Amino acid sequence: MKKYLFIVAIAVWAGVVQANAQYSTRVYVSPGYARPYHHPRRPAVNSGFRPSLSISLGYGFPNLDKNYLGAFTNANVGNYSQTGPVSGSIDYQFTPYTSIGIMGTYGKVTAPYYDAFTNTQAFTGSVENVSVMLNLVNYFPTYNNSVSPYLRTAIGVNSWSQNYTSSNGNKITDVPQPNEFAYQVSLGVKFRLSNNTGLFMEAGYGKYILAGGLSFKL
Repeated sequence: MKKYLFIVAIAVWAGVVQANAQYSTRVYVSPGYARPYHHPRRPAVNSGFRPSLSISLGYGFPNLDKNYLGAFTNANVGNYSQTGPVSGSIDYQFTPYTSIGIMGTYGKVTAPYYDAFTNTQAFTGSVENVSVMLNLVNYFPTYNNSVSPYLRTAIGVNSWSQNYTSSNGNKITDVPQPNEFAYQVSLGVKFRLSNNTGLFMEAGYGKYILAGGLSFKL
C-alpha cells in the first residue's frame, strides 16, 4: 500500500511540473509573413501573479487515526473519542497553479475495550499522533479570482504514542507500532475573504475525510 501511494503521489507531482514547463507561447513563421500563434491559454487568473508565502490552520473530521487502534483477541473496541486532527501548513506558491510546503497534523483517539465474553470494560486504549508531510497543492484554473479549487497531495511520516491500560492500572506493552507512513489526498476549494485572508474546505482521505480552516498570506 505504501509503495502504490508513493508512486501515485510522484506521478501527480511529475504531471504538474510537466504541465507548467509546457505552458508557453510559440511563433510560427511562413515565407514572407510572420504570424504569431498562441497556445490556448488558461483563464487569466494569473494576471499580476507574484510568488507568495502563506500559512494555513485547519481542523479535520473524523480522525482516521482511529483505524490504528490496536486489535486484541477476545476484546471488542467501543465508541471512541477524538481530538483533531488539527492541521497546519506553510506553503510557497511559486506559479499561479502550484505551491509546495510542509504540512503537520496532531490528533489523539481514545476508546474503551470490552471483554468479548462478559462485555465488561477490560482496558482503555489510545493513540496519539504527530505527522510531518511534504505538501503539494495544484490549483485548477478559474475565471473567478475569489474561488480557487485545488488538489492536495501530502506524504510524510507519523510519530506515534500509544497507551493501553487495564482497569487495575496495568499497562499493556506488547502492541505493534502503527504505520509510520503518513499521507493526505484531498480535493478542496479556497474562498478569498480579503487580499491576505482565505477560507478553505476540502474532502479526501488519509488523516481525515473532511476539513476546513483559514489561510493567511504573508
